[in-house]
Amino acid sequence: MTTKSKETKAQPARGRNGGNGAQPREIIVEDHITVRKLAERMQRSPIDLIKVLMQFGIMAPIDQALDHDTAAIVGEELGVDVLWPKGDQPEPESDEPAKADTRTKAQVFVDDIIDHEQDSNLVERPPVVAVLGHVDHGKTTLLDRIRKTNVVATEAGGITQHTGAYQVEVEGRKITFLDTPGHEAFTSMRARGAQVTDIVVLVVAADDGVMPQTKEAINHAKAAGVTIVVAINKVDRANANPGRVMEELAKEGLQPEAWGGDTIMVQLSALTGLNIDELLTNLLLVAEIEQLRANPKGKCVGTIIEAELDKYRGVTSTLLIQNGTLNRGDVIVVGKTWGRIKAMFDHEGNQIKKATPSTPVVVLGIQDVPTAGDIFEVMAKDKDARRIADERQAEADAISRAPWARPQLTLEDFFARIEEGETKTLNLIVRADVQGTLEPVVNSLEQIATSQREVQKEVSLKILQSAIGDISESDVMLAEASEAIIIGFNVDIDKSAAMRAENSGVEIRNYNVIYHMIEDIELALTGMLEPVYKEVTIGRAEVRQLFRVRRGGLVAGCMVLDGAIKRNAGARLIRGGKVEVTSTISTLKRFTEDVSEVRTGYECGINLAGINDNMQEGDIIEVFEKQQVR
Repeated sequence: MTTKSKETKAQPARGRNGGNGAQPREIIVEDHITVRKLAERMQRSPIDLIKVLMQFGIMAPIDQALDHDTAAIVGEELGVDVLWPKGDQPEPESDEPAKADTRTKAQVFVDDIIDHEQDSNLVERPPVVAVLGHVDHGKTTLLDRIRKTNVVATEAGGITQHTGAYQVEVEGRKITFLDTPGHEAFTSMRARGAQVTDIVVLVVAADDGVMPQTKEAINHAKAAGVTIVVAINKVDRANANPGRVMEELAKEGLQPEAWGGDTIMVQLSALTGLNIDELLTNLLLVAEIEQLRANPKGKCVGTIIEAELDKYRGVTSTLLIQNGTLNRGDVIVVGKTWGRIKAMFDHEGNQIKKATPSTPVVVLGIQDVPTAGDIFEVMAKDKDARRIADERQAEADAISRAPWARPQLTLEDFFARIEEGETKTLNLIVRADVQGTLEPVVNSLEQIATSQREVQKEVSLKILQSAIGDISESDVMLAEASEAIIIGFNVDIDKSAAMRAENSGVEIRNYNVIYHMIEDIELALTGMLEPVYKEVTIGRAEVRQLFRVRRGGLVAGCMVLDGAIKRNAGARLIRGGKVEVTSTISTLKRFTEDVSEVRTGYECGINLAGINDNMQEGDIIEVFEKQQVR
C-alpha cells in the first residue's frame, strides 16, 4: 500500500460537516452505488473518495455509479469494511458468456434509484420513443402525422413551440416521443451519459429501401440496447416494394415477425395516415412486454433533453422525468448547475404544476444552461443543491487540468480494465475501403470472437458497425457512446472525425495488413499487447556559456530557441548537425531556482546527466519525449 494511502487511514474520522465524528467501521453496499451515496454512508466528503479513485486511475464524477468491488477498494483505503447485504452475495459465475451492459453510467444511476423502489410503489409509465432513419424517408412527416400539427410547413421559417419531446394519447394510454433530428443526436445524448429511449422507430421508405443512414441508425440503436420497431413508410407509392425492404432489413439482423423473427414491421403511409394507429398500438404492446415502470412518489430524477438561453425568458430547459414527480418550486441539481423551478410548461405550452414519470416539460429557473444528457435530481434544500453543483464544477476543473487523464479505451489497456472489472466486452467499429476488403476483415474478427468465447467465456468481442468508406464523425460519436475502438483498413479519417477522436480519447487504428490487425486484437484480449512509442522533439536550446559548479558538474547557460525544455526529459547534444551524445536533463534552473519547464525566449541553466566535458558554446540541445503512438 502506498504511503499516501496509509496517511489517509491514519487521519481522524470526520463527520459530513468536517467535524470529528464517529466514522462507521463497516457499511452495507449493494451491486451499485453512486460516489455521493457511498460518501454519505462512510460519513466522508465526496472529495476524499474521488481522490482515492484518482489514485487508481478512475476519473469518477460525484454521480457516477460504482460497482461493489470498486466500493470495497475505496473502503479499504479509507478504513471502512464494505459488506454485501444479507442474502445478497453475488451468485457463482455461470459458464455462459457475460452479456454486455449497454447502459451508460448516468443510466446506471437512474436505474439504481428505480431498482431500489418497493415493487408495490411502482406503476406503469409511458414508453419513450425516438424516431430514426435515412434522410427523406419520412421521419418528420411521421412525427407530424402522429401529433397532428403541420410541423413540416413551419420548420424552415415559422416560429414553433419546440419542446424537444411531446406526448400523444392512444387508447387512453400515453406515448412520449423524442423530437430528435436523427441518430447522431440520439447517440450524442448517449455519449454525454443519457439513455432515456425505450423504443426506436426505424423509418424506411418502401420505394427506396435500406440506405447507409438506415444501417447506421440500426447500429446506433443496437449499441444502445433498445427495442427496434420498423415503420415501412410510403407504401402508397406506385413503385413501393415492402417485400424487398424486409429482405434488406433481414440481412441487417432485423428479422420480421411475419417471417418468424422478433422485429415488428408496420407498413404505413405517413402522408395519408394509413396504419398509423397500428404502429402506435404496437408501440404500446412492446412497452407492455418491456414492463416499463417507475414510482411517482419516489425520488425525482430525470434527464435534460435540450436547453438554451432565451433572451426573454432566460435559461429554458426541456426535462424528461424518469422517476418521482417534479413540482413547481422544487430545487434541482443538474450537472454542474442548479436552480429552483419557477415555471413549468407541457409540450403544448400550457402551464402545469407537476409532472410524472416519462412526461416531458419545459422549465424556467435553472441558473446556467445545462448540457443535453445531464441527469437532474430534486434536492431538499437550496444549499445542498448549490454545494453539489460547486463540487462537480471543481471536480470538472481539476480533471480538465489533469495532464494524465486517460482516453476512453485503448487496445493496450483493455485487458487491464477487464481485470479492474470496468469492462468485459471489446466493442469495435470497422471501416474498409471496398467490400472485398471488409468481408475478410469482419470474418477474421468474428473468428477471433468465437475462439475467444471458447477459451475465456467472460470476455467477448462485439462488432457494433462495419461499413465501407472513410472514418466519419458519426463513427467517433458511436465509439464515444459505446466505449468502442475504431478499426480502419486502407481508409482515410475525416478531419472533423480526427479532431473529435483526439478530444474525446477515442482510439482509431488504421491497418493495411490483415495479419497485423488479427495479431493486435488477439494480444489485446490476452493482455500481451504492448504500447508503441516514438520520440517527439519538444524543444531546442542553444548553449551560450559554460559554467562549472562544485556539486553540479558542468552547467550550460542556454537560450530556448523553440518549444519547451523539461526536466528529466531526453536530450541530444548536437554539434555541426551531428548528434554527439544522448542523455537526459538532470538539472534545469532559472537563475538560482530549480524549475520543471522553460519555454521559448527564456534563458536557463541545463545540466546533462553524465556530461562533464563534451560540451561547447554554440552546441544545440534538442529535447525529446517518448509519446505513445495512437
